[in-house]
Amino acid sequence: MSSIIGGPPASGPSAYVPPPPPPSGGAKIPILFGVVAALLCATVYLFVQLNQIRSDVKTQLDDTRDQIMAELAKEQETSAVTTQTSKKNIEKLQADLSAARAQASQLAGDAKVEADRHADQLAAKLEAAQEQQAKQVTNLNSDLSNVKDQASTTQKNVGEVTNQVGTLKTQQTATQQQLEKTVADLKSTVGDLGVQSDRIATNAKELSALRQLGERNYYDFKLAKTKTPEKVGDVQIRLTSADPKKNKYTVELIADDKKVEKKDKSINEPVQFYLSRASQPYELVVNQINKDMIIGYVSAPKVQQSRSKSATP
Repeated sequence: MSSIIGGPPASGPSAYVPPPPPPSGGAKIPILFGVVAALLCATVYLFVQLNQIRSDVKTQLDDTRDQIMAELAKEQETSAVTTQTSKKNIEKLQADLSAARAQASQLAGDAKVEADRHADQLAAKLEAAQEQQAKQVTNLNSDLSNVKDQASTTQKNVGEVTNQVGTLKTQQTATQQQLEKTVADLKSTVGDLGVQSDRIATNAKELSALRQLGERNYYDFKLAKTKTPEKVGDVQIRLTSADPKKNKYTVELIADDKKVEKKDKSINEPVQFYLSRASQPYELVVNQINKDMIIGYVSAPKVQQSRSKSATP
């Protein structure tokens, strides 16, 4: 059967013979350079992000300190005005009290009693003014204490953010090292169409590492043997047989309104096929074969670009 996803059209009675795989050494070097470049870009991006976080934290601390100093200056100015006003009132009341007592000492009888009463009223007002001033001073001290507590809390929060940034940097470094190790352990092999496969994941951890590289799109699947195909990414797949003893399986792939059978494929073998929208092959990899069930993933190129008519399917 001639289709764009199954390989090139046959020429005459003979079947299509895939081209010999390119030398593995020549393909690995560009791949390794690409991985190193991607890791360098990720490291630079993380470094820029950390610098941005530090800058934001410093800006926040400076703004908070300026606000605290402004509030403190405002409270001090208000206190000074209030204290000055209270002082003038007290001085006036003291002068009035002295004058009233002097007048009372010169009067006799009812006039002296009235003067004493008036003096007592002035004394009461003086005492009330002194109590009010003391209350204002107490409130000011309380406000200043609150401002200091807020400044201490802000400083503590900044310290916690700094510690979190350091912890995040350590975690990112550890994650990056683990990703590098996992990617280095991945294997590259030739697919069933004779095209050198990039990297093959044999378990969930390795598949996660490939996703973090971001070079291709990956779609997990868990397919049971059914009569109807199931959509996985851009292709529909139907499992027709699965032999866990021999680690062999057979599937039908349906894409671009074409159907092709991939028969007796092995576990972790890259099964390759082309779609009209991409110049690079798609790959189907099965990591686990159970009775009437397969588990694996489909790898699709990120760049969706139609192939030329002269390109090999």
